[in-house]
Amino acid sequence: MSEPVTPIPAATILMLRDHQQNGLEVFMVVRHHQIDFASGALVFPGGKVDPGDAEVSAQCDGAADADDATRALMVGAIREAFEECGILLARIPGEADLVSGDRLASLQHYRDALNKGEISLLEFLQKENLSLACDQLQPFAHWITPDMMPKRFDTHFYLARSPNDHIANHDGHESVDSIWISPDNALNGADKGKYNIIFPTRLNIEMLGESSSVKEALEMAKARTIVPVLPRMEKRDDGNYLCIPPEAGYRISETKMEEGNTP
Repeated sequence: MSEPVTPIPAATILMLRDHQQNGLEVFMVVRHHQIDFASGALVFPGGKVDPGDAEVSAQCDGAADADDATRALMVGAIREAFEECGILLARIPGEADLVSGDRLASLQHYRDALNKGEISLLEFLQKENLSLACDQLQPFAHWITPDMMPKRFDTHFYLARSPNDHIANHDGHESVDSIWISPDNALNGADKGKYNIIFPTRLNIEMLGESSSVKEALEMAKARTIVPVLPRMEKRDDGNYLCIPPEAGYRISETKMEEGNTP
């Protein structure tokens, strides 16, 4: 047996809004089919932490007490949300309000440049006189890809309220479609085969669905103890089961693995 691959630090954001008809909604994107992890799946915007995410500690609001690794995760979550869906949790230093929708529209050309590495995050923030609003992030979950997988991520999930005047849209590269959707509609769509939702995403959507508003979701996440989830495979007489810690607080703690399932 070979040694498990070391998981790559990663971060993702559940960008939330309150909708008059649907209640709580979350922004999700469809991964490009050529992506080598969760291709074609409906997921939350996010990705691996970049080296440059650790270079902007002086441009982070609300992360002074965080260690370097945690701060880089928070920065990575905000950067990935900007690159993948165009929402930017940032403000002019010293101001309370986040950048306006009009200001954000003038910054959209940076998304592709950041993704391609043509400009560093630090250069972008300094050039545009911006600080990242890490104070807007609420830790929600922590998942680690199982040991047996060839590509592994150590992923921290955050909740954030989407600014009302920020328009979310997918990047057309890593993600090829996007949608604001309620947890119930996402789960119903997955059950009917409309959406491909992998196991960790589904359980986090189910947990999100326990709240009826953005405020309630943020409060519930703040009150909950986040338990790291490293799924493990358990072989039984009737097949293989994927198991997670019951204390993590999800609706289920095990599921039978069917052919084609992604843990």
